[in-house]
Amino acid sequence: MSALTLYPENERLPRNERIAFNLYMITALVLFVLMMALGLTMRMTQATWTGIGPVLFYQILTMHGAGMVGTMSLATLAVMWFFLRKYVHLHLWAFLANYVLFMLGALAIIGAVFIGGYAGAWTFLYPLPVQSMAIWSVNAAALFMVGYLLIGVGMLLFYLDAAAAIIRSFGNLGRGLGLQWLFGGDIDQSHPKAVVASTMVIIANSLGILAGAVVLVMSLVNAYFPEMALNALLAKNLIYWFGHMVINATIYMGVIAVYELLARYSGRPYPVTRPFLWSWAVSTLFVIIVFPHHLLMDYAQPRWMSVMGQVVSFGAGFPVFLVTAYGALTNIYRSNMRWKLPSRLMILGLFGWAVGIVPAIIDGTISVNQVMHNTQWVPGHFHFYLLIGALPMVLALLFHVIGARARSSIEMATDKLSLAIYALGAVAFSLAFLDAGRQSVPRRFAIHMPEWIPNDQVGAIASMLVILGMLWFAGRVIAGLLQAPDEGGSGSAVDAKAPLNAGPSHATG
Repeated sequence: MSALTLYPENERLPRNERIAFNLYMITALVLFVLMMALGLTMRMTQATWTGIGPVLFYQILTMHGAGMVGTMSLATLAVMWFFLRKYVHLHLWAFLANYVLFMLGALAIIGAVFIGGYAGAWTFLYPLPVQSMAIWSVNAAALFMVGYLLIGVGMLLFYLDAAAAIIRSFGNLGRGLGLQWLFGGDIDQSHPKAVVASTMVIIANSLGILAGAVVLVMSLVNAYFPEMALNALLAKNLIYWFGHMVINATIYMGVIAVYELLARYSGRPYPVTRPFLWSWAVSTLFVIIVFPHHLLMDYAQPRWMSVMGQVVSFGAGFPVFLVTAYGALTNIYRSNMRWKLPSRLMILGLFGWAVGIVPAIIDGTISVNQVMHNTQWVPGHFHFYLLIGALPMVLALLFHVIGARARSSIEMATDKLSLAIYALGAVAFSLAFLDAGRQSVPRRFAIHMPEWIPNDQVGAIASMLVILGMLWFAGRVIAGLLQAPDEGGSGSAVDAKAPLNAGPSHATG
């Protein structure tokens, strides 16, 4: 029953680890609000409610795209660290090195965009960074790419430390992934889901980051020695392999919070099953080779890669999600679920993941992709995936953590209202993008035609609701994280040591 203890002792962070975790999460929350404000600025510009020019619009677009993906990676990596550290020995220096390199990279990107004027979007597609029509300098483009390199090196350091820790504890990464039980044998129910998911992320995202490092170094060399030309198609494949892996890893790191916390709020064990292990094993392969679905419009792409991108797109999103969703639903069915803010956020995250997959799979079909890919259908998909999927999973852990502290454990009445405002705004915001995509509204235009503006106005209003809810969440969480921990080890509102059972005495609250 120890797995059902709401606030187990092995999750209590020593002082240095608590400071590092707080740094990660407070930084991420502040950056989330700032990036959302940039997103609102763009939507208001398209809605003709603000008057910023196209040059500044594309600088904001570049900062918003790079910043939001980077911030989501920072936050979900902290989720992975928080739980993985219970099962393997992780070095604090690697966790802190990632933070320091992230901050240095973020400063480089901010300087490149708002001082150097770089506005080539997060994709830095060759040869755009160095062919700016004199809008920004080569040095600004190089600084932007150096920022990416710093962030990637930090993540890779953490992944290498985590991989070494898993190998020390389980023998190799295959055993960490649970491959030894795929075809038979009694599954060890003490094998942590967090280790399975973390192993998958380490394998897949390390390859993506290495691909990104290769193309970034090649692009930096080309920036100062243009006679060393790159193969544009190879560069684009490496860029999208890198980008696809980094953004997909956020949901796979974030869902670890659901695996670890759901059973504690439902009061039911959440067992490791063979389908669960198979789904993570298959997804490890699929997520590595699915990236060509981003390049279906490139006529020069080898045909076999386009076919692979489409075929794998139909299967890549389903194995882990279906097993996770089925496991979660069966876990909470008739369980007298403790409906506190963390459990509500977990279910919202699973909903966002589920719905966000659907437009992605539709867009991964070649005949649809030719019409929809360069429309606002695509930002509709990934905003659903991130705003309603990954971010609520991060917030679920954060509200759980501050709930472990005596003065933060009581849920405030405004929490429910804030969650409703945030969810309503995020769904409306994403649907405005999807509907605009259905109407073939272009994806990255600063100035919109009059018939497109109603969707922009809906999106802008919805964005205000999202920011309003997020401001409340950020304030609550930051105040809770900055409190001194309760030395008694339990929250005041619940017994942290007692397991949550499904009986009447633990009815929903």
